[in-house]
Order: sequence, then C-alpha cells, then structure tokens
Amino acid sequence: MNFDAESIRDEKVKVLRALRPILPKDATTETVRGQYGPGRIGRNEVPGYRDEPNVKPDSRTETYVAVRAYIDNWRWAGTPFYLRSGKRMAKPDTEVAIRFKQPPHIVFKALEAPPTANLLVLQIQPNDGIALSFEAKVPGSDSRVKSVNMHFRYPEAFAVENPSAYERLLVDAMLGDQTLFIRSDEVEAAWRFITPIHQGWAEAPTPQFPNYPAGSWGPKESDEWLKKDGRAWHNQ
Repeated sequence: MNFDAESIRDEKVKVLRALRPILPKDATTETVRGQYGPGRIGRNEVPGYRDEPNVKPDSRTETYVAVRAYIDNWRWAGTPFYLRSGKRMAKPDTEVAIRFKQPPHIVFKALEAPPTANLLVLQIQPNDGIALSFEAKVPGSDSRVKSVNMHFRYPEAFAVENPSAYERLLVDAMLGDQTLFIRSDEVEAAWRFITPIHQGWAEAPTPQFPNYPAGSWGPKESDEWLKKDGRAWHNQ
C-alpha cells in the first residue's frame, strides 16, 4: 500500500466511480432538501436564509441536503451510506458514524430487549478523535447490559491543538504536497454523480422552504426519511 499523493487520489476517484447512480426520477426518494429559517444559535437570534443580505425573499436554494448512497464494489456492496450537510446547524461538526449490525445470535437471552448496536464515531473536526459505544454487562448475577463509551481526543492525549484544515492545506501547498487537493478527474466523477440529482430536483416540486430552524439538526423530513429505513442520525 502506498501513501503518496497520487495513490491516495487514485483511491478517492475509484470510490466516486463506484457510486451507484441516482437517476433524476429517484432524486426525491434518495435525497432530502432543506433551507433554514430564523432560529437561535447559542444565545444569538439569527435570521433565516431568505432574510440574509443579497438573498432573494423567495429563494429556492438548498442549505441542507441528505443523500442515501451505495458503493457498488465488493467491499461495500449492500451497505447504505447516509450523508448530510447543512448550514446554520446546531453546531459545527464533521464526523463519520459507523453503526454495526445486530448479530443474529443474542448471547444474553434473558434480556428484555435486544442490546443497542455498537457505534464507532470518527470525529474529524472540530475535536479530532474517536469514540466507541458498546454494550457491557452490568456487574452482578442479573443478565443486564448497559451502553458504555470510550473516548479518544487528540488535544487531550497530546496536549496540543491540531492545525486547522486551511493551515494544513497552506503548508502542503508550500511544500508541493498534493495529497489533500482535488484532482480534475475527481471533480468530474463527483459531478457525474451529482448532476442527475440536480436534474431530478429541477423536475420535481420544490419543498416548502424554509423547513428547519437555524440552530437545529435539519428538517424533520430528514429524520422521518431515515426512520423509514429503521435508522437515525447520530446527533451529539
């Protein structure tokens, strides 16, 4: 395995090319759109998107999107990926949450309900680290389990702050390291996946905007959409 810039960027392109296309007719079932309205972030009242400077009062621009994606290769076949991104959310947060499948065999048969699925969270920013949530047996003779958590944070473990994303990119640019920079074929592969979704949105009625308040985790339609698959967003 090589970790040089070109090898890493090659692998990123392979993933994008393996994405199962979302056809325009499926755009409204495989995605959820949103636009924020007035709300509160921390102690501050903030305006809705349509009240922001230089924004049309009837703007139909999305400020939130959730997508259900599949990577059609041998490693990830059949695994759904739920992606979401939005502005004016509850807090700045970039993470990857991996929820493990329930095993078909339950060891503790006396449990009143199946144990909660294990959860691995890779925190990218602002607090770089890893968190693992799993089930542990409660001490004693009873067959009881409880969710427990293990946390690792870079600032706590090393007593230093990681450089911000732009700091890293500026240093890499000066050093001539292209690892974290997007290559043209990656841009093209990303747009091949996204363009049919935009076409589907253009052909479908626009949702009733705004549909989520600033300072929240997005529109309730997004939660309901995910709930149909028996899943839920990982909100911290």
